[in-house]
Amino acid sequence: METSFSLLPRRTIDGVTYPGNVKEKEVAKKQYEKAVSQGKTAGLVKASGRKLEKFTVSVNVAAGSKVTFELTYEELLKRHKGKYELYLKVQPKQLVKHFEIEADIYEPQGISTLDAEASFITNDLLGSALSKSFSGKKGRVSFKPSMDQQRSCPTCTDSLLHGDFIITYDVNRESPANVQIVNGYFVHFFAPQGLPVVPKSVVFVIDVSGSMHGRKMEQTKDALLKILDDMKEEDYLNIILFSGDVTIWRDNLVQATPENIQEARTFVKNIHDQGMTNINDGLMRAINMLNKAREEHRVPERSTSIVIMLTDGDANVGESRPEKIQENVRNAIGGKFPLYNLGFGNNLNYNFLESMALENQGLARRIYEDSDANLQLQGFYEEVANPLLTGVEVEYPENAIQDLTQNAYQHFYDGSEIVVAGRLLDEDMNNFKADVKGHGATNDLTFTEEVDMKEMEKALKEQDYIFGNYIERLWAYLTIEQLLEKRKNAHGEEKENLTAQALDLSLKYHFVTPLTSMVVTKPEDNEDQTAIADKPGEGVWDGVCCEHHSRQRSRRSRDLHCSPVTIPFSDVPSVDGDPHFIIQVPQKDDAICFNIDEDPGTVLRLILDPVTGLTVNGQIIGEKGGSSDSKTRKTYFGKLGIANAHMDFRMEVTPDKIILWNGAAQSTFALPPDGVTFVVVLHQVWKKHPVHQDFLGFYVVDSHRMSAQTHGLLGQFFHPFDFEVSDIHPGSDPTKPDATMVVKNHRLTVTRGSQKDYRKDVSIGTKVACWFVHDNGEGLIDGVHSDYIVPELF
Repeated sequence: METSFSLLPRRTIDGVTYPGNVKEKEVAKKQYEKAVSQGKTAGLVKASGRKLEKFTVSVNVAAGSKVTFELTYEELLKRHKGKYELYLKVQPKQLVKHFEIEADIYEPQGISTLDAEASFITNDLLGSALSKSFSGKKGRVSFKPSMDQQRSCPTCTDSLLHGDFIITYDVNRESPANVQIVNGYFVHFFAPQGLPVVPKSVVFVIDVSGSMHGRKMEQTKDALLKILDDMKEEDYLNIILFSGDVTIWRDNLVQATPENIQEARTFVKNIHDQGMTNINDGLMRAINMLNKAREEHRVPERSTSIVIMLTDGDANVGESRPEKIQENVRNAIGGKFPLYNLGFGNNLNYNFLESMALENQGLARRIYEDSDANLQLQGFYEEVANPLLTGVEVEYPENAIQDLTQNAYQHFYDGSEIVVAGRLLDEDMNNFKADVKGHGATNDLTFTEEVDMKEMEKALKEQDYIFGNYIERLWAYLTIEQLLEKRKNAHGEEKENLTAQALDLSLKYHFVTPLTSMVVTKPEDNEDQTAIADKPGEGVWDGVCCEHHSRQRSRRSRDLHCSPVTIPFSDVPSVDGDPHFIIQVPQKDDAICFNIDEDPGTVLRLILDPVTGLTVNGQIIGEKGGSSDSKTRKTYFGKLGIANAHMDFRMEVTPDKIILWNGAAQSTFALPPDGVTFVVVLHQVWKKHPVHQDFLGFYVVDSHRMSAQTHGLLGQFFHPFDFEVSDIHPGSDPTKPDATMVVKNHRLTVTRGSQKDYRKDVSIGTKVACWFVHDNGEGLIDGVHSDYIVPELF
């Protein structure tokens, strides 16, 4: 896995080069949006996920401008299964006349292996388009497919270049360690080879709840069977299944003898899904089993323990509070061994799994729901299958270094690499010594690396790939990464301090992280151009339908048609009223409703599609002289913000007017190709009414062209989902029965009621029968409702 840690964009606009500037995320976002709103050429680079190696680039090009966008980045290649891997995403979406990927590699230790492969092309075609070679310290890879080789079929005009191009290599290792020192900073790489494997005791904790039904369950069983075949006879194991209850294969750990492995295979083959999700009890049984085996000397003294948990949902029975589960697990493990959490799919609280794993010296990994999910599971196990050292500590001369990155590790696994960096207190020292200590399979080991500073300086001068402050920047990257990891489990003042430290380093070294973005803009003197469209006509406004058509007038603009319309009633997600969310589920011929109770002024994220760039936010208003009692007050949407950063437009809708910002002189903008259709309904009341005021309703009529990544309070329901209702019984209101609903792996108490759809009749509306989910939709919406609160309308 490679990790990007420096992004250095610059943009050449009409022959003039403008460098990028890293700023705090919100500051950079506002600068970019201001430039876009003025029609300027601008670019925004930001981390798109919680990991630093993922980033996105937003680009806006002014009409008539010629732009070259250059993005130079540095990265730390991490060793994975004995090789360094460089992944390149290839997706030109068209045939390219001159398509070429070139990679030049320089390694001071010398290159031992070099290979390349592509996920989108056969080996026969790859071989004729690929060349690779290495000798000594240098290697080269070139992938240069012709136009014909790019075609998906001999007569096709579309490209088959869609997937990963992967370069893998490793270096010669005469010594287990390599130390590089430049300008007072050092980096220490450690990857010993040829050590005997430390025996392990591993407990697999597997979610077998109802949501694992079907392909996920079959893929999990396939992976477990393969993992069992790969276990070494000196290992110990057990399998724990959890749903509403906990089922264990054996009462205690057993050795991985051929007979026991065969019995385990039979047990796995008979696994079937059922019931709810009791994560806490499943984990506690595993941890207690490992602790007991160690205390009763059932496993070798020189062995290590590991828990590997797989789940596809959130806890919904037994102890279901994430913070309490995390506390229970932390106290039970007590720092003695690592916990690895595998999250199957997207319908789960991955942050919880990651936080729990990190504070128990493990890690979390998302398993994607795809045809290769079983291979993903096997691949993860292979990473941790062969521990070579436990209790690893990296030591340096006392009072000789400062600002050291992580230097203690629970395990060192075969095929991986430990990387430590720091600062020298005395840059004029003649020698530098590093010791790595750990417990091996048969005895304790110490690996010593001594560096002659003069020889190091001479060697580095010969290595052109070391440039400027590379080692210093690597130290800063590792420090930021570790600060952000600590931040995930911190609270209050500690979290604020960690955030401040990470932000300061990110700004100092120009890193794009989850706290920062990089913006490139061309200085202009133009003022904002704002177009205002007045509310059409007087009296009752039935609604505005904004439907985008793909009729392209010119390269600079497309038309948006907004007019009063009548839309036939259909199964669409909507929000109207208090605010009342109505989610139609066509396959059930039914609907689910929920409310969001928040203070007036709060802005909620309704729709976010990172692919098309469409965002819809809504700001809550209250009644005149509004009540402070959240149980009795009424709130509505009084303002909507509709934007598309990709297409250069923002539209603010209020009961009084529509304001349209656009970079071009004319008030036109574009939405995704072939359109997305929504309706905004205006509710008007008597202007002198002592309590009520005008408000808005929002209905998405056609969302099928939105991407699969669309999210938000409404957007998440553009994707199909299912629910089951049972145990219908009288509720507190005799006219509104209660029931039990199982949805998104949660078990909820819901109430039968109705809400109103105002598209057909804006005066009295049409009743829609639905199951009402209490507590701000908790259990139905992903996460909690506060996750969807955003600071501003745009």
